Amino acid sequence: MSRVKEALLLAIAILGLGAFLYCAMIHTKDRDRVVSVRGLSEREVKADFVIWPIVYKEVGNDLSLIHDAVQTKNATLAKFLRENGVDAAEISWSAPEIEDAQGERYGDNRRPFRYIATVVTTVASKNVDRVREIMGKQGDLLKQGIAFAGDDYRYRKIYSFNGLNEIKPTMIDEANKNARAAAEKFATDSESKLGKIKTATQGQFSISDRDENTPFIKNVRVVTNVQYFLED
Repeated sequence: MSRVKEALLLAIAILGLGAFLYCAMIHTKDRDRVVSVRGLSEREVKADFVIWPIVYKEVGNDLSLIHDAVQTKNATLAKFLRENGVDAAEISWSAPEIEDAQGERYGDNRRPFRYIATVVTTVASKNVDRVREIMGKQGDLLKQGIAFAGDDYRYRKIYSFNGLNEIKPTMIDEANKNARAAAEKFATDSESKLGKIKTATQGQFSISDRDENTPFIKNVRVVTNVQYFLED
């Protein structure tokens, strides 16, 4: 008789354990119902820093004469920049890069001038609008004998945006709101309720030129990835 009781108690225990596991499985299954969405935030901003390499070339057969010509033109260039509002601290001068045609082992050494001096003056400024305005006045320097060389890929104008930290919180908030709106739409369509966040990751911020013609306008972009629980 005791064995029958023991077997009965064991059967009840097994049934109880099975019911408990079944409820746990159902609960886990329900909790695993999630929706994964992305939230996007974009901004167009103006570049707040510019690096402008001003490049011109001086040719000749006498290095001393080239040196004198470079000094004269650099003085003209410095006066032009100062008169147009560029501070001395925003200008840096580099030594001329001298190319000696007769010193080249390969290539055409029959050029009319032996030496070519490449002169680079760099303007680095936070006043992007002012520098862009000066760029449009390069013809004034041409009248004074300074012809800019624009065919050297090593020296390119660079526009950058350094104010990301100021707009980052607002953009993250906007991206998260967009992600939640998408999740709520999905929950409504699936006749569910949107629950709490399961996981969330902030994507990397990217800063790129809006297009090739306006590198001084930047596109700032961030995408957040969020998973929400779905409830019945």
